[in-house]
Amino acid sequence: MKLDWINRLEEVLIALLLTVMTLITFTQVVARYVFNYSFVWALELVTFLFGGLIFLGIAYGVRVGSHIGVDALVKNLSPARARAVGALAAVLCMVYAGIVFVGGWIYVAKMVEIGIEAQDIPIPQWVPRLVLPVGFALLFLRFGEVLYRILTGKEAHLLGDEVKDALKHRTDDGSPPQNRA
Repeated sequence: MKLDWINRLEEVLIALLLTVMTLITFTQVVARYVFNYSFVWALELVTFLFGGLIFLGIAYGVRVGSHIGVDALVKNLSPARARAVGALAAVLCMVYAGIVFVGGWIYVAKMVEIGIEAQDIPIPQWVPRLVLPVGFALLFLRFGEVLYRILTGKEAHLLGDEVKDALKHRTDDGSPPQNRA
């Protein structure tokens, strides 16, 4: 299953959100301390952008295996049992993402029904909150990918292995590892 365009869109959106947040915050600080002026809408917009960054970043973290977890028990299981536990964990994570997606969708629908606008920006409240169901739909998709890789034997675990990754990049003297024949 090729999702390259979703992967790329996810990365571009995360980079864009982070860039825009940084620029707005920097501009606000300069305006406040240099010109004694403040943009009323800046904090609200940065808050909305940060929410988007969080909800898209959750799914991105699953995709690249950067979420941390305690897997000491799973590492002591046989490979077959570790895969079974990983598959169960992925299914439970998909159930969780599905529940939050449905709840987020209901929440956004209520916000549309209420029809109120944001405090400082003239947009409906539901627009920035739409990232909640979108982010959890993407999270559901990412855990589905993990489950597929576990079930097909391409991967045996749900989480990334921080210790293995760190050891690949470290030697005793702190220098980069060399190819050893």
